[in-house]
Amino acid sequence: MKSLYKYLILSISLLSLGACEKEWLERQPPNIILEEQVWNDSKMITSLLANYYNRLPSHTQLNAGWQEFAAYDEAMWSGNGDAWNNIISYPFDRWRLWDYGLIRDINLALENMEKYGTKLTPDQKTQFAAEFRFLRAYQYFELVKRMGGVPLVTSQLIYDFSGDPTSLQLPRNKEEEVYDFIASELDAIKDVLGNNGSNTRANKFTALALKSRAMLYAGSIAKYNNQMGAPITTQGGEVGIPAGRAVDYYTKSLEASQEIINSGEYSLYQGNPNLGENFFEAVTKKANNPEVIMAMDFLVSKDKRHGFSYDNIARNIREDNLASSAITPSLNLVEDFEYLDGTSGELKTRTADNSDYIYYDNLQDIFANKDARLYGTVIYPGTTFKGLEVQIQAGVMVWEGGSYRAVESDQLGSTYTDGKLLTGGSGPQRSQTEVSNTGFYLRKYIDPAPMSSTRGVRSDMWWVRFRLSEILLNASEAALELGQTADALTYINQVRARAGFGPNSLTELTLQKLQNERRVELAFEDHRVWDLKRWRIAHEVWNGSTTNPDAMIYALYPYRIVRPGDARNDKYVFVKMVAPRFRAPRLFQLGNYYSSIDQTVINNNPKIIRNPFH
Repeated sequence: MKSLYKYLILSISLLSLGACEKEWLERQPPNIILEEQVWNDSKMITSLLANYYNRLPSHTQLNAGWQEFAAYDEAMWSGNGDAWNNIISYPFDRWRLWDYGLIRDINLALENMEKYGTKLTPDQKTQFAAEFRFLRAYQYFELVKRMGGVPLVTSQLIYDFSGDPTSLQLPRNKEEEVYDFIASELDAIKDVLGNNGSNTRANKFTALALKSRAMLYAGSIAKYNNQMGAPITTQGGEVGIPAGRAVDYYTKSLEASQEIINSGEYSLYQGNPNLGENFFEAVTKKANNPEVIMAMDFLVSKDKRHGFSYDNIARNIREDNLASSAITPSLNLVEDFEYLDGTSGELKTRTADNSDYIYYDNLQDIFANKDARLYGTVIYPGTTFKGLEVQIQAGVMVWEGGSYRAVESDQLGSTYTDGKLLTGGSGPQRSQTEVSNTGFYLRKYIDPAPMSSTRGVRSDMWWVRFRLSEILLNASEAALELGQTADALTYINQVRARAGFGPNSLTELTLQKLQNERRVELAFEDHRVWDLKRWRIAHEVWNGSTTNPDAMIYALYPYRIVRPGDARNDKYVFVKMVAPRFRAPRLFQLGNYYSSIDQTVINNNPKIIRNPFH
């Protein structure tokens, strides 16, 4: 009996051991997440979406590519080195983008969610799919505005290992087909996107904002490319949009813009009675900002931050002992901000007959009665930031023997022999780096929070992708192109009124006036180069000639008058000049309108044709 009992115990033990071994072998590895787990977990899908949002391309934004602000005519480079001041010509690959990695990942996500997401509710699945499709449409817009027509891939391309890759080698779609795809996708998803009230994830109005912008670009290309002496096209339409499509695209842009404007969901920011500070806050303030439709956000608390303020804060108020002052706005941009009486914005530095300087009691007086957006965009002489004076003075003008002699110092914050300021703590300087070379500093997107310009803290200032003022200007331009001048004036005058101009300050509107309005309202928001490209005037504005003031970068240097016993003593004068560190006039070639396609792409897919001039 004892022996039988022992055998029973042994048998049970062996059975148990076998069962344990089977369970052990069937256990899921703890470090592998299965498809079913991912696509049935809304938090995991949201995390994946966050990754894709962060991968959206941008030519310039606060955490990447911001140096390109100095590559055109809004600013110049005052940091170390002269690469952005000595661009002999823009290379043909400058704006190149061929990122199908993100397209593939989005297509994969859409297919896998449909296949594996059995536990998601229908509403969840619909919203997530719409958000992925928004990101794909956004990516295709970034591709088409750089490259022209690109292959439209909306499902996975899977190699069958047959040795024949031709099924994977898709030709380029027509440029208009890509824009049509973007429009149709946004129309299909806008009402099911959800995320109502969010300004960091796509919702209905974000989709409309993207459509507003993309269709305006398409309309401009359809119209202005065909007005060139030799339109830039390819035989198959991969580049160039028929002129007959212009009205359709402008109409779609206007309708998308009007849907946002008429919804009442957004309004121009009016939170500060100081109009200059108000404009700064319209772009930078996160809380209770009714203007921002979509932004790329950063958070110090989540250690998602950037060093833009560290690299670009005005020299004498920096909070760290390294870097600062790399991007410094140009006089070109400053003078494009009009006076509030509607007159042209050229600063008055000399008398009408050019016989003498104009003398100012205070540094800021030369900027009096300017468009308030200037203050919100640029730190100019006589102004403050973070409650501190930004000390901008190039030197002194000493009256000697019937004329003035300029005296400057390489020592920032130095004093002259009369015991008063010689050269300001923020320059400008003719050759010293990390101090303004133009006489201005950037205000827009510089973080006013304490210690935000230090390496230890850095900034969580957000990057605005879409805001209502752009939509109003898009609507104004589209309406103007469609002959709806009254509506065009209504939209543009709303934007101008916020800047201090009277109501209905414009009674007539030209494309040139609207172009300038976009320049000053949207400065340093990654619009300038794309606007000049779609209007097909970039090669005229930046023609590489030293005699063309638009191709050069100019500076404004303030001086204190030293003329004891004269009423002009201690007043200020200003000198305009080509920025001393600027080396080569901007040269945009016809081959820059569409970027070159990398030879590797062409080698891998012989169906891809080159862009013109490459």
